[in-house]
Amino acid sequence: MSVPLSILDLVSISEGETARQAIAASVRGARLADELGYHRLWFAEHHNTDNLAASATALLISAAAAATERIRVGSGGVMLPNHAPLMVAEQYGTLANMHGDRIDLGLGRAPGTDMMTAQALNRSSAEPQAFAQSIFDLQGWFGPEGQAHSVPIRSAVSAGTEVPIWVLGSTVNGASIAGQLGLPFSVASHFAPDQLDEAIAVYRNSFTTEAPTAQIEKPYVMAGVNVMVAPTDAEAEREFTVLEQMFLDIQRGQRRRLQPPVDPAELAAQGGRDQAMLRIKAVGAPETAVHQLQELVERTGADELILTTYAYDSAVRERSLRLLAEHWF
Repeated sequence: MSVPLSILDLVSISEGETARQAIAASVRGARLADELGYHRLWFAEHHNTDNLAASATALLISAAAAATERIRVGSGGVMLPNHAPLMVAEQYGTLANMHGDRIDLGLGRAPGTDMMTAQALNRSSAEPQAFAQSIFDLQGWFGPEGQAHSVPIRSAVSAGTEVPIWVLGSTVNGASIAGQLGLPFSVASHFAPDQLDEAIAVYRNSFTTEAPTAQIEKPYVMAGVNVMVAPTDAEAEREFTVLEQMFLDIQRGQRRRLQPPVDPAELAAQGGRDQAMLRIKAVGAPETAVHQLQELVERTGADELILTTYAYDSAVRERSLRLLAEHWF
């Protein structure tokens, strides 16, 4: 197909499973994605969640990069307000030195958690101007001299690594920041679809190569999609109820690990199938899912799609990756 497919992994923890088992399954999935031809594998950052083990993003990236050979591995993303920018430069510079030029650094302004936890994590400002300055400093630390632009601090471990930086966002605000900085934009349409088309338009219209942070010559959009591929449409719809139950739990303030799939009709009776936040999806047999992905590419003009797949059984997730790869690559 015309655009590459990538993977966003939140390292979900199923009921009865430990974080250790979830991380091991994630590494197995990384190896499989590498073999199947997926373009990149990103890990998201979340905190104070019972059903996700994606908290120490740089460590997960290192484990996945060590287990793979070709696929790009990175953050989707580092929630920059939770971190000191210098520490981010040192961590991702170290990753690039360990694993070569396969490392990406996606940055977001959201905390990736509740406000109480965000306060406990807070290390830098989420304000647009401060966010932009942090990116400019990070580029300096990744640059040939390893020197920040705003402070006389050098980072030997990140110097010369030139780690690519992405801006993540779910609204026109994040899109505008990405465009004005001249950086690639990853839009979180897999859970925030309302401003998808508008955000992409704002990004492209605001894009400039004149900013000192600019790293690419033309706009580049990667859109997030919820995916579940199975041998039949009916089986895929049933497996997709795992994610639908997770979002229903969030709405109800219920903290549970991933639950087994249920009868879609049963979940619909509970109001769990009409989830507007999950409407950017490709769910079905391979031909169905491919068609839905093609429609999204045609609608948005996305240069790349990044897919997130939740499954109670990691074997179901791996089967989904295989089936889609067989019909896309």
